Amino acid sequence: MFQKYFAFLILFSFQGLVFAQVLKLKDLDSFLPIKEAVIESKRLKQHAVICDDSGHCDMRGFREFDELYISALGYQTRTTNLSEIRTLGNTFYLTSLFFELNPIAISVSRWGDQQKNHSAKTISIIKKQKDLLLPQTAADLLGASGHVFIQKSQQGGGSPMIRGFSSNRLLYVVDGVRMNTAIFRAGNLHNLISLDPFAIENIDVFFGPGSVAFGSDAIGGVMSFNTLQTAFSQEKKPTVSGRATSRYSSANQEQSHHFHTQISHKRWAILSSFSTQNYKDLRMGNRGGDASYLRNFYVQQIDSADRIIQNKDPLLQVNTAFKQINLMQKIAFKASNHLKLELALHYSEIAAFDRYDRLIETQNGLPVSAVWQYGPQKWFMGAFSLTHAKTHLLYDFLSVKLAQQDFEESRIDRNFSGANRFRLRTTKEQVAAYSSNVDFRKIHGYKRFYYGLEWVFNDVNSEAQGRDIRNNNSIPVAVRYPQAKWQSYAAYFNFDYKLNNALTLQSGLRYNRFRIASDFSKNLPFYTLAETKNNLQSGSFAASLGLIYKAKKHLQLRANLSNGFRLPNVDDLGKTFEFVNQTVVVPNPSLQAEYAYNAETGCFYSFKDRFRIDLSVYYTLLNNALVRRDYQLNGSDSLLVDGVLNRVQAIQNAAQATVYGLQLDAEVKLPQDFFINLKANYQKGVEEMEDGSSSASRHAAPFFATAAFEYRLPTFQWRLYGIYNGQIRAANLNVEEQAKPHLYAKDKMGEPHSPAWFTFNCKVLYRFYANWTISAGIENIFDARYRPYSSGIVAPGRNFVIQMQLNF
Repeated sequence: MFQKYFAFLILFSFQGLVFAQVLKLKDLDSFLPIKEAVIESKRLKQHAVICDDSGHCDMRGFREFDELYISALGYQTRTTNLSEIRTLGNTFYLTSLFFELNPIAISVSRWGDQQKNHSAKTISIIKKQKDLLLPQTAADLLGASGHVFIQKSQQGGGSPMIRGFSSNRLLYVVDGVRMNTAIFRAGNLHNLISLDPFAIENIDVFFGPGSVAFGSDAIGGVMSFNTLQTAFSQEKKPTVSGRATSRYSSANQEQSHHFHTQISHKRWAILSSFSTQNYKDLRMGNRGGDASYLRNFYVQQIDSADRIIQNKDPLLQVNTAFKQINLMQKIAFKASNHLKLELALHYSEIAAFDRYDRLIETQNGLPVSAVWQYGPQKWFMGAFSLTHAKTHLLYDFLSVKLAQQDFEESRIDRNFSGANRFRLRTTKEQVAAYSSNVDFRKIHGYKRFYYGLEWVFNDVNSEAQGRDIRNNNSIPVAVRYPQAKWQSYAAYFNFDYKLNNALTLQSGLRYNRFRIASDFSKNLPFYTLAETKNNLQSGSFAASLGLIYKAKKHLQLRANLSNGFRLPNVDDLGKTFEFVNQTVVVPNPSLQAEYAYNAETGCFYSFKDRFRIDLSVYYTLLNNALVRRDYQLNGSDSLLVDGVLNRVQAIQNAAQATVYGLQLDAEVKLPQDFFINLKANYQKGVEEMEDGSSSASRHAAPFFATAAFEYRLPTFQWRLYGIYNGQIRAANLNVEEQAKPHLYAKDKMGEPHSPAWFTFNCKVLYRFYANWTISAGIENIFDARYRPYSSGIVAPGRNFVIQMQLNF
């Protein structure tokens, strides 16, 4: 009897040990796997286990009652043993730290690193924040950070403004691949909404010039979007996981649905994602606000004639609806413990949608446009990546990334009156973008070396056609861009040196060479050009120098000097565009790069796990700026277009601009899991005008801030918060913006200005049955009517949002 009982105990213990061979490590707040956690044994000093990307940890080698220490970046270290792990069903939860010196890992240096290892300001937006704040688009998700201002010309848009810069002076990066193309323009962009907010794992933002690591366009900042990651499993059989999400919003009757699933094995992983989003016309707020914000009319074609229709519900912004789909497929293969291969495919399509800011513009009491819409916007990216982690003479980590992207966008417009009221014009642009990046990292003691090579090639194709709506006859029209090939070659080198326990030195250098070959032949019937073909090439340098000083355990000081550049692209060099005020932009084949020079200092301080503050102050000078100025074509300052004499302008290196400001993050931990946090941004920008005078910078947003009162538990979160935007008086409004009075309210003198506004909001999140999450909220509780600075669309009124999510 005793022998049977003893054998049973041995068998039970053996089964328990086998059962506990694989530990699943998860976040206590989100129930998501924790990557790259470290498990160490007090008994085995030299033995440590690193968990894989799916949070699985191989526990073989540890004994039943070994004292184990489990630690992960940004989490509290826990002590346990195999017996406790088995009792918990082989799943162990870690609690995130409230205060740590900027613990979040970021990807804006081309290598995953911690915020505390950057001498410039960086932030990260993680999934836990996304689930609570419920952003509708990728642009809204970026704006939810509290440090990025979002401009919208229409509901299907979202153009970030960072530190006084916007559009093609900011760099978009998706899974390490630059998204900017050779036709990214200086005006507001809406390419950001091509990204699927449901498939974004996190967003990392680097403020200030980031050209050393990423090259052209990284003047105001770099936004790195990291999509859902593939994860391998330690189980013998393939494991299946995923997420299903549905959301509804009342202000635009949003109906969004998302589903992704992943099949994981020890050697391979397959991840599939699908999202669909449908937004109806957006309803604005009912309280306060300028009466000119109301949508009193819209244009409709009836019996081949344009009619002005009185809107029965002026709060409903007719012509703002849009819908889109997103697909993503990733396949990863672990060839060995050191080598990983991955293929990622992304596809986005946004159905044709109206440009609202043009449809509300009037002249002499009549609409300027009868039709103004963007055609279907399509984006495809295929990326192949190889990572090799093994110590060599030249590197200990190698990353190779090859990518192809296809962009398609079009513009469809027709005037309401005048000579072109019957001409329906369609311009269509297609860009095939190819890129390759080879990045190396070598760590030698207290020295870190990062270096690499980059090649980017864009093939731009532009088409145009016109049609007479009365008889469908074809009408010749000019194309927007020349046929062009834009390419860039670059090499960079970064060096980090930890001088002692308190002081770290960072430096970097990049050299970039670019070339544009353009053919303007398609537009010869419309413009008399001095030359039909042009080749432009030049080189640019970028450098950075930073210091990080950790004065005490909870105090860190940082300083950074850097410069960035933006190489002329096809939009700068060759765009032809007719403006309402009888101005036409023509090609200028003699452009050079523009440069930004930036100085920044900052500090981070936390006190007794109860209070933290992060403050950054910066100053940026933009020199040799690419701006639109009066120009002469073949010795003439005017050009006849469609029988109308237009003033000639072109993009030129002809101005300077300065931006300075500060960014503040502060948080206080109160008793009983309550928190107060504040995020504030102040920027002041001045740019040089053609006559030598100065004007407020167009893309320097007004002061904006977010203050929140929160309650946080692992299964329940509640957030009551306010968003404030300061005003821009008429005297401080940019000259170009003054020419768009239809976008602004009128002050007492009848001058356009951007009024201050404030919204009060509430969000709640509840997790139940381990896998289910419900999120809900009320945005703009007081139903305020306001239009964000420089935007065409009026912001949503009171909005009820509810979202259900199932993790499996």
